[in-house]
Amino acid sequence: MNLISTSRDSEAYKDAIQNVREEQKQLVSLGQAVLCTKQWSIDGSAAKGKTMTNRNIRLTLRAFNNECDAAIANTRWNNVNAMEKRIVRAQEQIDKLNASNWIFITKEYLSLKLKELFLTHEYREKLKQEREERAEAARLAKEEQKLLRNMEKAQDEEAYYQKLLSKAKAEAAKATDLQLEAVTEPTKKLERDLADAHARVERAQATAEKTRSGYVYIVSNIGSFGDDVVKIGLTRRLDPADRIRELGDASVPFTFDTHAIIYSDDAPALERALHNEFEKYRVNAGNYRKELF
Repeated sequence: MNLISTSRDSEAYKDAIQNVREEQKQLVSLGQAVLCTKQWSIDGSAAKGKTMTNRNIRLTLRAFNNECDAAIANTRWNNVNAMEKRIVRAQEQIDKLNASNWIFITKEYLSLKLKELFLTHEYREKLKQEREERAEAARLAKEEQKLLRNMEKAQDEEAYYQKLLSKAKAEAAKATDLQLEAVTEPTKKLERDLADAHARVERAQATAEKTRSGYVYIVSNIGSFGDDVVKIGLTRRLDPADRIRELGDASVPFTFDTHAIIYSDDAPALERALHNEFEKYRVNAGNYRKELF
């Protein structure tokens, strides 16, 4: 149950939780959270009966709110349905105990408590997802910085050999016939060193440019996960099929079937967009690295 679009951030969930709590307070203040369907009197006094009823309503609210608060505080990705049942069961048991007083918790108030439960669950999952995205972004930034340093180092080496070669050629131009043979071989070596340095620069540049590029793949494994589950992942391998074969070799007893391989200049963004689109169908909400939907 996703009460807010998965594309929204954790602040949207935080605001929604605050709003639903305000709705609960409003129901309580209007006397529509817990109702008594009978007018009581004590020793012929309707006022005393009203006082007793109000006290029982407050006790009912306290008991039910405590049960809800405990369930909401303890909800996790793997027990939210159990916490939902706990809240419903608390309402049923409290109403049963209050049957002789003709007091019951309204469906509207119960619904708002369940809404708070699911919003809190989704809020915590969104926080977890955002932490993982920040960690991944930090890892990519660190990787990009390393690649840039390698490229700058290669460029410095190229400039160094270019300077030496220019100097050697200038000396060769001034050399006599007897001296020319002595400077020719060092010049050729510097030309080879410069060519190697230039090749390293080109490789470093190509690697840096591919930091964001890659392939997003969509695969399935009927033998391992069933016929209605797919994995949406990312690889920067030159041949993305290598990554898919690796998945079949290492993690499951059967090979994967490939449904799509999509190249993108910003593969992490494409993968994240697909994950957000199919978030409500995620199979393992406890481990976002599994990427199963």
